[in-house]
Amino acid sequence: MRAVLVDEPGDETHLRIGDAPVPELGPGEIRIRVAATAVNRADLLQRQGMYPPPPGASEILGLECAGEVAEVGEGVSGWSPGDRAMALLAGGGYAEEVVVHAGSAMPVPERLSLEQAAAVPEVFLTVFLNVFQLGALPEGGAVLVHGGGSGIGTAAIQLVKAAGGRIAVTAGSEAKCQRCFELGADLALNYRSGDFSQEVKAWTSGHGVDVVLDHIGAPYLEGNLKSLAPGGRLVLIGLMGGAKAEINLGALLVRRQHVIGSTLRARPVEEKAAIVAGFLERFGPDLAEGRIAPVVDAVLPLQAVADAHRRMQASDHFGKLVLTMR
Repeated sequence: MRAVLVDEPGDETHLRIGDAPVPELGPGEIRIRVAATAVNRADLLQRQGMYPPPPGASEILGLECAGEVAEVGEGVSGWSPGDRAMALLAGGGYAEEVVVHAGSAMPVPERLSLEQAAAVPEVFLTVFLNVFQLGALPEGGAVLVHGGGSGIGTAAIQLVKAAGGRIAVTAGSEAKCQRCFELGADLALNYRSGDFSQEVKAWTSGHGVDVVLDHIGAPYLEGNLKSLAPGGRLVLIGLMGGAKAEINLGALLVRRQHVIGSTLRARPVEEKAAIVAGFLERFGPDLAEGRIAPVVDAVLPLQAVADAHRRMQASDHFGKLVLTMR
């Protein structure tokens, strides 16, 4: 089958289209004929040799996909060949076929194209897990999300607003801030212009937000904790800015705050199935009826994968970058 291959770790010039073995189908799994996949920052890290796949996962890049079910494994119910499916993957999305545990797949709503659907699983499930499950966002609560113009950020804005909450985001330009406002953000801050924590505290009348979702890490730690309300939760999902920082444990104790580290890729398939089921129960109708939808910046052919990685690295996009097999 055709797939994107990485001969050795390095920059995007090390990506090439080649032939890869067709993955074997096991019990409890479905085979998806991939129509489209989407680019995530984790793909860039893996390409550089900094984020290897979990044991047993495909070495091929790609954490999500959408397409048609081609084959159903032993013990699988609820899926049939020809069904449209979108799936959360531990790897393998940059290829013509994937196999995935049936619990990690979701039906594609009629109103979504397969290219749009490919931009759903990784970011919407990440936000659901980290803001609503681990972050325990209360009804009417407030959230701060960094990278409002990213796939995670655009998904977070929509999910938080659909749940009746309030959301502040940071972004790297006034233009991106304006687009975040148009998408539904209550506050959008250009992180190049000053201390986001002061603006967030003012926005919340000094109280702070209930949840902070952060992928930057060390440089934002102090500001994130200042932005949190007493009892609030900081959920770390990335370390783009660094992994080591000092923390005032006394302030953490007094304010009863939580610091939570979270990843999705390496979780057992049973946990992923529970996350998928929880998302569909709470937000499935919103997705089916168009109240939430992926924000797709561009759909590029698989042959343009290097260009897609360059655009992701430069943050030269708003929402998701999709690769189509067509």
